[in-house]
Amino acid sequence: KEAGVKRAVGYVRISKINHARNGASLPSQRTAIERWAVENGYELLTLEQDEGISGSRTDSREALQRAIELACQEGAALVVYSLSRLSRSLRDMLSIAETLERSGADLVSITESQIDTTTPSGKLIFRIFCVLAQFEREILSSRTSAALQHKKSQGLVYGPTPFGYRRERDKQHPDPEEQRILQMIRRWRERGWSLGKVAASLNHRGILAKKGGKWSASSVRSVLASADRRT
Repeated sequence: KEAGVKRAVGYVRISKINHARNGASLPSQRTAIERWAVENGYELLTLEQDEGISGSRTDSREALQRAIELACQEGAALVVYSLSRLSRSLRDMLSIAETLERSGADLVSITESQIDTTTPSGKLIFRIFCVLAQFEREILSSRTSAALQHKKSQGLVYGPTPFGYRRERDKQHPDPEEQRILQMIRRWRERGWSLGKVAASLNHRGILAKKGGKWSASSVRSVLASADRRT
């Protein structure tokens, strides 16, 4: 490659859920990367894009893999609109950064301007940024788990109310009518009735499932399994 010429490879991504959210549409991402290249004196070799693909995994995104490969081959800067476009996984993000670094390539995030591994300070800040992001996720996960355990220990509701119970003031209490239906289902099963026959009989009698729908063999099985776990 020509000495002294700075090269860049752009990458844009959008998922179906985040389509055109907060101005981060594909055209706006592309425009931002093209503007960055001009303002910073980079030759933009190509601009790869993944559309309608989640950021949870990187190995299944062909456009991203092409962008990384070209950036490594050319010792170029991989430029993204934001780190979330690159990946939502800390492990994948660090892996990409290390792959680029080993090949003499760089990583630049336009909206997180401090993430620019073309500078030593940018390399340091990028790693600090990733570690803090991971720390925040682990703290949130720990708090959520602790809150659920506390609710469980207090007998509070922390999930869907199963058939046979009703919800009152964040607690589950036996529902007499549904408990009666459960006993009826158990008697039928003890007589050797199939799950399908039980479901058909419930529907014939006009007995509704928990959410008001019709019974099926699978819903009968699920209700019995849930009831057995509580006994």
